[in-house]
Order: sequence, then C-alpha cells, then structure tokens
Amino acid sequence: MKAISDPKAKPPSGRGAGPVQRDLLRLITCGSVDDGKSTLIGRLLLDCGAVFTDRRQALERDSKVAGTTGDAPDAALLLDGLQAEREQGITIDVGYHHFATPRRRFIVADTPGHLHYTRNMVTGASNADLAVLLVDAGKEMLEQTQRHSFICALLGIRDIVLAVNKMDLVNFEESVFNGIRDAFAGFSASLHFRSVVAIPTSAVLGDNITRRSDRMAWYHGPTLLEQLEVVEINPDAPQRPLRMPVQWVNRPDATFRGYAGTVASGELRPGDEVLIARTNVRTRIERIVSMDGDLARAGAGDAVTVLLADDIDVSRGDLLASPDKPPQIADAFACDLVWMSEAPLLPGRSYLLKCGSRIVGATITTLKYRVDVTNYAHLAARQLALNEIACVNIATVEPIAVDPYQENRTTGGFILIDRFTNETVGAGMIRFGLNRAANIHHADFDVTKAARAQLNRQRPVIVWFTGLSGAGKSTIANLLERKLHALGKRTYLLDGDNVRQGLNRDLGFTEADRVENVRRVAETAKLFVDAGLITLVALISPFRAERRMARAIVEQGEFIEIFVDAPLEICEHRDPKGLYRKARRGEFRNFTGIDSPYERPEDPELILNTAVEGAEHLADRIMQFLRQRGVLD
Repeated sequence: MKAISDPKAKPPSGRGAGPVQRDLLRLITCGSVDDGKSTLIGRLLLDCGAVFTDRRQALERDSKVAGTTGDAPDAALLLDGLQAEREQGITIDVGYHHFATPRRRFIVADTPGHLHYTRNMVTGASNADLAVLLVDAGKEMLEQTQRHSFICALLGIRDIVLAVNKMDLVNFEESVFNGIRDAFAGFSASLHFRSVVAIPTSAVLGDNITRRSDRMAWYHGPTLLEQLEVVEINPDAPQRPLRMPVQWVNRPDATFRGYAGTVASGELRPGDEVLIARTNVRTRIERIVSMDGDLARAGAGDAVTVLLADDIDVSRGDLLASPDKPPQIADAFACDLVWMSEAPLLPGRSYLLKCGSRIVGATITTLKYRVDVTNYAHLAARQLALNEIACVNIATVEPIAVDPYQENRTTGGFILIDRFTNETVGAGMIRFGLNRAANIHHADFDVTKAARAQLNRQRPVIVWFTGLSGAGKSTIANLLERKLHALGKRTYLLDGDNVRQGLNRDLGFTEADRVENVRRVAETAKLFVDAGLITLVALISPFRAERRMARAIVEQGEFIEIFVDAPLEICEHRDPKGLYRKARRGEFRNFTGIDSPYERPEDPELILNTAVEGAEHLADRIMQFLRQRGVLD
C-alpha cells in the first residue's frame, strides 16, 4: 500500500493541464452514520454545476423546512430524497448521481452508514473503482467505519480517499486530522489498499471539496475533486484476459444468430479465437455488432453482439473467454460472503447462485469462520446473521466458469438468492476453486437404477412424512412398511430418532443442525432410491427449503411428500416421549412447535389428519395412492 498522503505534500497537477480523455470513475461514499456523506456529495454536485436552476430553487425551499444548516442551503437534501431519510437525517437507500468536469465523468453512489443498511452499502460498492471513506473529526474511529473499510477491500476497491469530515467542529485542528489519519493507517494496513489519500474536509462549508481551504493552511495536499480527477482507474485492466458473459441469444430471424453481452475484461476483434468455457469448444469471432454498426474492436464495458464463425452450442449463461488464459471450471470454491438477509445463513440449505448471467443451485457446505470486523479475528460460527461476513465453502449442482474475485469482479463475484422468496440473501467473492469438478467424477455402472427397479418389480420413490413431533409420522410409516413388505416390496424406513443415533449423532437441534440433519437424510434416501427401494422417511423436517431440496435432488415423480397434520395441542397431549413437557419446563431449547418454527407444506401430495382418522386407515390411503401412481406395479 502506498503511504497515506502527507498534508504538506503538493497536490497532483491536473485540472486545466490540457485535453484529456473524459473517462468514467465510479465511486462510493461510505462510513458510519451521520459522518456527512450526503452533504459531501451534495456539495460536489453544487460546486461542479451539476444541479439545475429549478432544483437549486427547490433545495432552497426544502432547506427552510427540513434543513439543518440555518439559512444556507442544506446540500444533503439533494440526495436524501426519501421522506424517512429526511425525517431521520440518515441515508437508507443507495442513490446514484452523475456529474462531470473537463477531465473526467463520475458516477457516485451515496450509501447508508447505518449498520442495518450495510447490505445497501455492499450493493453500491460492488461496482465502485474508488471509495471515499468519511470519518467524523469529532469522533474516534467507529466499528462501522472499520466494517465498511473491510467490505471495500473484499469487494476489490483498491483506492481510498479518507475524508476526515466536519473539521469545522474541531476548530480545523491539524492534530485531530493527523490522529485519525494515523489510526486509519494502523488498522487498514492488513487490507492491502493500493493507495490511501487522507484529506481534511468540511462538507457543510465546502472546505477542501472543490476549493482549497483558507482555514486549514497547514494542509497542502489535493482537494477531494483534484484527487478524484487524477486517480488512475483500473491500471491493470488492459492486461486481463477476455471474459464476456452471454446475456442473451440475439436471433431476430433465421439469417442472424448473435450472442449479446457486456465485455467484462480484455478485448475482442473479428478473427480472434475464443473459448466457450462451459463446453471447452474453440471458435473465432466473425463480427462484432453494436447499435452504431460493426466494430473493429470491443473492450471492457462495451455492450455488443458477437457473431461466431461456427454454429456451436452457446446459450445464456455461457462465457466467452481467452483460450490461452481460460477461467477455472469448478463446482466448489472457497469465498468470502457478506450475509444480507434478516433470516440467518444455515449451512446445508440450498440457494440459487447467480454469477454473471449464469444461475445454478448451490449450498454452503462449510462455514469456515466469521470475521470480527473490529480486529479482523477469525471466529467459529454455526450460522451467519444480517451484515455478518464469513469465509465459506460453496458447492454448486453443476460446474461453472469462475475466476478469483481479485482478478475479475464479474466472473469472481456472485449473489445468493432464496429459492422461495427470490430475496437476494448474500453477496460473495470467490477466492479460489476447490478442484472438486476436476478430481471427482460420477461413476456409471452396468446395473442401473432401472434394472434394480425391474428386478424388484416396483418403482423406487421417497415417501417423505413430515409433521410435528407426536403427529404420528413414525406410526403410519411403520404400518405402511408392514403392508409393503407383505406384498413382497423392497423397502427401508429412515426414522428421525434412529438416524440421530448414528449417521447424525454429532448434530444438535439448532436451526443449522436441523438443516444439516435433513440434508444428510435426503442424500441417504437418494442412494436408497438408486438401489431400487421404496424409501420411507419419517422426519419432522420443519423447514420448507430443506424439503424442497430433498425433492430436487431426485428425479421428477420420485418424491412423495405426506403432511401428517395434527394440532399442536393434540401432539402435546399425546407426547409419547415426554418431550413437550420437558420443552415447556425449559429443560431444552429449539423444540419444534414450542420455541422453534414448523413451516407447513404448501402443496404436499397427501395430507393425513391423525386427529380424526386412525393410523391403520391412513396407511391404507397411502397404499391406494401408491398404486394410483404406479409405484407398486
């Protein structure tokens, strides 16, 4: 990391130094709540002439109603557009704002400083080239400042401007600035930023934002705008290998077939050889088409349609890559993960993973450690809460093309999506692939599942009983297996209590352990189905997500969900194992129905009400259902 700037250093030359190509700098403002981020950006927009007359007039009116700067316009109101933001005086949503100078164009993301909205800060930082990290000169370095610094490093931001703001509140004292600058240098050394430039500012007064401050004559470094104009953007971008995710197959008629996407890195030219990463097939670029016609070259950031010389298999989610520097094809990788959901991350739960334009099923297989953002210590954890950061291993249901995030943000970054709600629950940065796809291969044998099923004269399925403890799952499953056995059918019954005495004896009853319990049983049941057996599972399995996972890992028609429904009061009255009484007395926690939730199935194949029908009759109902489904033929 370059040394943090010395206030005695001269500012970089630049403004007005001659014609320079107006490139684009994407930046983010971040830091703790009420450090002045919105005011700083508002001041930049005002001083750079990016606010139209009618908006200035509206700002003057709004400042009289909701402003905090007396008679002067409150620049923060240019950005705090939500009513809740103005009422609370904080930023909640991410706002993107454009402005320009003769040297450069800028897109700045105003992100919230409040801990609860850290996930919004992650969204803003994911595309930023530089971060302006604000620190209130009247406060010490806060935990949220450290958290944002750590997230910036995780998300590949290598250039930092440390804006020590509100210097007017400490009488513009140089010693205060020096103390904060040195403290930041100490704790950020391990984050390996490429450059850190510290600037004392007063956003409300405009000092050192776009003009030099007369009140801080001791500072001789650049103003904020001067630094933003001269910082180098992605200096290693031209050397990165080609990566272009295919977002859409463009086929308006039978004569044209192109592949549309945005070049993430490298460059394309007609005649260049490219690799289709998924299939490992090589071809050449025939044409590069844009809204302006054919192009001789396309570089990073260009949205184009590419025509290939050969008619090969390419679809949405594929990746065009450099043949001499291909991405890694992996179905498991180590990564850093920022958790963005109110619901906790539970290892073993199935999510959707979106990397570039590719979406695949994925599971967090190992939560290696959680990071304490105050000292970057690695802490043991069984689950992750909102805004927590961890190092995890992830496995995908099929191999995907990836790069380390530090080499390529597009092919190294991903989001996790909840399968049920479609909520974005996490943002991840890949460290490296685990080579599982290269080292582990599926073995095909001569005796197949179909051959075993034919020998057994039955169709193998999983019959999955779910419901509260005491609802009657094991009783009905036991009766059903007796009836199947009497017909000469090959079966096996996986009971929740039995599997916890061996296969799952290391698991407790936390939400994370319950998820892992169901995952192991589901994988075991899948193997039994492959063996040609009718597999009965009697398991509380309280969460819909895990039951959906169990259904998804077998073929369509091989999973039959049976909801054994009984009211909680009846289950408590039965209480065959005395567990409800113990849970009510507080002798143990996380008991389903008492202090741990049960999510009722939404669309099970059968619902059995054991409060009104006997177990023998219900088992006969299941037998009739299995005959109708052709399981017993």
